[in-house]
Amino acid sequence: MLRLITATDTLIRNAKAGAKAKAIALVKNTDGATAIEYGLIAAGIAVAIIAAVFALGSDLQNFFTGISKQLQSKKP
Repeated sequence: MLRLITATDTLIRNAKAGAKAKAIALVKNTDGATAIEYGLIAAGIAVAIIAAVFALGSDLQNFFTGISKQLQSKKP
């Protein structure tokens, strides 16, 4: 990381005006940070869904099993 910072600093110090502006814009680019934030949000939602399934899984299974048994007993 230090090499990248040093190389960028050297590039900026030695660059012409147009290249200097491009180098500064590249360093200040934050598009990747937004993508990482959305990825973390998606991961958090996935963890919440998994936790809910584990917490309520047996109750839901028992509920639908009961409904299934009631429907089977009502067959003509």
